[in-house]
Amino acid sequence: MNRYPLWKYILIVVVLAIAAIYTLPNFYGESPAVQVSPGKATTKVTENTLKSVEDALKAAKIEPNGVFFEQGAQQNSIRVRFAPTEGDLQLRSRDIIEKLLNPDPADPAYVVALNLVPNTPQWLLSLNALPMYLGLDLRGGVHFLLAVDMKAAVTKRIEAASGEVRTVLRDKKIRHTGINRVGDTLEISFRNAEDEDNALDILRNRQSDLTFAKSEQAGKYMIIGAMSQKAMQDVQEYALKQNVATLHNRINELGVAEPVIAQQGADRIVVQLPGVQDTAKAKDILGRTATLEVRMVDDSPEALAQLAQGTVPFGTERYKDREGRDILVKRQVVLTGDNLNDAQPGFDNQTQEPTVNLTLDNKGARIFKDVTRENVGKRMAIILFEKGKGEVVTAPVIRQEIGGGRVQISGRMTTIEATDTALLLRAGSLAAPMEIIEERLVGPSLGAENIKAGFRSTLWGFIAVSVFMVIYYRLFGLISAISLTCNLLLLVAILSMLQATLTLPGIAAMALTLGMAVDANVLINERIREELRIGRTPQQAISEGYGMAFNTILDSNITSLIAGIALLIFGSGPVRGFAVVHCLGIMTSIFTSVMVSRAIVNLYYGRRRKLTSLSIGQVWRPDADAPKAKGA
Repeated sequence: MNRYPLWKYILIVVVLAIAAIYTLPNFYGESPAVQVSPGKATTKVTENTLKSVEDALKAAKIEPNGVFFEQGAQQNSIRVRFAPTEGDLQLRSRDIIEKLLNPDPADPAYVVALNLVPNTPQWLLSLNALPMYLGLDLRGGVHFLLAVDMKAAVTKRIEAASGEVRTVLRDKKIRHTGINRVGDTLEISFRNAEDEDNALDILRNRQSDLTFAKSEQAGKYMIIGAMSQKAMQDVQEYALKQNVATLHNRINELGVAEPVIAQQGADRIVVQLPGVQDTAKAKDILGRTATLEVRMVDDSPEALAQLAQGTVPFGTERYKDREGRDILVKRQVVLTGDNLNDAQPGFDNQTQEPTVNLTLDNKGARIFKDVTRENVGKRMAIILFEKGKGEVVTAPVIRQEIGGGRVQISGRMTTIEATDTALLLRAGSLAAPMEIIEERLVGPSLGAENIKAGFRSTLWGFIAVSVFMVIYYRLFGLISAISLTCNLLLLVAILSMLQATLTLPGIAAMALTLGMAVDANVLINERIREELRIGRTPQQAISEGYGMAFNTILDSNITSLIAGIALLIFGSGPVRGFAVVHCLGIMTSIFTSVMVSRAIVNLYYGRRRKLTSLSIGQVWRPDADAPKAKGA
């Protein structure tokens, strides 16, 4: 009656063993480390960089616990790990590596930042057993609140609309005497009323973001274009979402563990970088947002002659390519990163050379077609701007008119260079400038105090509940305490396997999970007592108690799960973190309170044929005439 088949015992043991293994990494703590990451989009961390770092530390007689070259999906980094008590070596190593890799402090090529890394042993790492990420309130780190310049986003859109209007009028062969931006409006002037009327009809059909109307000023034929309120709101919403996506791309490339980047209000972005203790380096990370521009190269003999004399011709700017050579490009911007939908590495079908295949939006496709038709045989430069400095990523020669919005960049690139270039072009640019209006540093000591406080509250709560259960329910109370321990073990293991971020609300959810799991065990124990009161034999009482209590446990947990899912869907930030732990805790508590505790009871009592009593505490009889309860 109260025996589990062998496979159930094996399943429970295997589940608990796996849970124990994946919970272990959380007990090894973290060590101070120095992290080396690319400081520019065109900089790469390679094996040679690793060797240089190792040689520099060896020359300074510094012996770290390990130097690791970490290869990620998008970017590589080097981490130099030290013992937990060697914080001074961490600072010395940071200075040494900084001088080695960034000889020019004004133009750093690498980001050398202080960080914390797990102390997980190699045998656990080989099983992909990693600790949970800790949130900013537990691990420490930096918090920024950034304000997005919405006015600049609208201005940028109006400037883009000015170029579109100029292109449309040129395509339709309608002459104008000038297109000027005045504030948030466009002023388009014409020589006669016929051109004005034709342009008004065309622009109203082709430009949905702007509203156009005639304007008579001192006898001039003029059209005024202004952005509609809806278009202005759409531009601002897009700017905010684009900036959040760009920050995600850039920060993820730098290997910061579990950053929090979220919209707050109508024009604010919150950025939290757990584990980063250097505020200056954190600002440097945020400053890595890049802007992409496409311009024409000026290779005329006159321009090159002036460049050779050390002067830059009027209407051009001088930039360096990836090999350090000077290139003259015209000031006029042909396209920006806003016109790029996708960039993927590939191969030329004829030459089999590595290429970068670009996909432009409709507006970018029209502009690119016109520019390539008018500049066959000339070079076009793709420039990446970071921290106010531009670098020419590539400058291919235009062989023919390119239409359809699909562009292929080729020319003496390796496969790795093609992949890197595609990544740079894909990374995106800021739709509007931002400024930091609030910054806060959460020290690791405060995070450690939060962990201790949360751990102590959960531990003492667990001990108090366990002591009460053992006193009140005797052996069944001890079994309940064991199932509670298994419940916590399973919950922490699942969070570790999911690589979830644990915060203070998450610890609160763990405490709530304990309470709900205790409730399930109380229901089971009391149901067994009820069965003993009405005269059931101990074996029957165990069977009926678990069977009848299961439905009640399931109902109560499902209602709690529905509430948790609602928090998960509609909540954000700490509320969402609480909901994740809460929902997982409900599932683990059902498993442990029903299956694990039943397995222990079956092992202890299941094979006893002549069982006369259960160690479940005092079974109170409703009256003296009731059958004698077999409990002790």
